[in-house]
Amino acid sequence: TISNVPPKGGRKHPEQEYIHLDTTNILFICGGAFVGMDKNIKRRCGEQVLGFGREVSHDGLDLHNEDLNPLDFLESEDLLKFGLIPELIGRLPIVTALNPLRREDLIHILTEPRNALVKQYQALMKMENIELEFDQSAYEAVADMAIARKSGARGLRAVMEKVMLRIMYDLPSRLKGKPARCLLNGQVIKGEAEPIVEMLPQSVVKKPGDLEQDVK
Repeated sequence: TISNVPPKGGRKHPEQEYIHLDTTNILFICGGAFVGMDKNIKRRCGEQVLGFGREVSHDGLDLHNEDLNPLDFLESEDLLKFGLIPELIGRLPIVTALNPLRREDLIHILTEPRNALVKQYQALMKMENIELEFDQSAYEAVADMAIARKSGARGLRAVMEKVMLRIMYDLPSRLKGKPARCLLNGQVIKGEAEPIVEMLPQSVVKKPGDLEQDVK
């Protein structure tokens, strides 16, 4: 398909020339949260509300099973009822649902990528001659707090920023450049304890390019 794309928007600049875009080798991926879609699917599957909020399913599906994701039963008619136009739905031949991120997934995002949040904060603290370390309970606490916020991977930065804000400003000013190691555990992340600070006998070695490589 050759599509005519207005480079500046079609309504405000109707006189402009269109860009001809060949979509033959372009894969379009459309995504979204689709809040409330699960309720539409439950209604279609036969869930009815009887009496004082009693819910019954007539097709044998246990709609209250935590391991069962209603979005796995998504069909085109659900998208139509949600508000998508038929012309768009017809151009989406494959529709699938993504499962929520688990604790293990969030810990992987928090620690493993080259520009992971943990590595970024470690690089920043290394500039102050401080080795920043996290134990497993700290990773689990950060992930659990992000899950509780229902903000997924985006919530990791908010949790980390809240924890690290005071540490990043108070600890360097207190140590005044002296080499030290700062350990964070689950209690520190939850605000139930103070960071464990250990003075080091010699300066933290900072090789040329280490900081740049850590945060890339």
